[in-house]
Amino acid sequence: MFPKKSNKMIKTFGKVTFVLAFVLVFTSCFNKNSPNYQYMPNMYESVGYETYEAVDNGLFPEGTEALLPAENTISRGYMPYEFENTLEGKELARLQPSPLDSLQKETNLAKGKELYDIYCAICHGNKGAGQGTLVKREKILGVPSYDDVARNITVGSTYHTMYYGLNSMGSYAAQLENEEELWQVAEYVMQLKEDLTK
Repeated sequence: MFPKKSNKMIKTFGKVTFVLAFVLVFTSCFNKNSPNYQYMPNMYESVGYETYEAVDNGLFPEGTEALLPAENTISRGYMPYEFENTLEGKELARLQPSPLDSLQKETNLAKGKELYDIYCAICHGNKGAGQGTLVKREKILGVPSYDDVARNITVGSTYHTMYYGLNSMGSYAAQLENEEELWQVAEYVMQLKEDLTK
């Protein structure tokens, strides 16, 4: 019969032939000029639409546009402040009492202190005397003390000032989560004012 060496060559030749045949069969099915069928071709080749253009699907024949919300509507979870950002609005706000529950005064003051220490104490100081860290380092000047008689602050005017900002102090309505937190800080400011006048 055949020597062992030629037997090995035949096996190797057979393996190489099998691999080549497999590659030829596999590549012969592929043709760049006629690709395979695509099921759901929009997933592979999506139609690009320009913003606000007309779409021929019957839904937006004249195109779409950025719509404004309906009149007299507000965002969910948001209540607009009833006083304007004017001197007259501030004077009207000065007369407004806090709407928070007076039975939970200790809880409101504790939460107000927590928020005050985060957002206000850096400028106004821990005791509200206008001697916060930034004032002591002379980074900002002119921060008033809450017991300044000329300012005559009330819980309503404090809320108004935090809501809109005043002079170099910006609005804190975005930093505080909701109007309840604004009122809690305003009540705590009034507590600090009372402590300073003792």
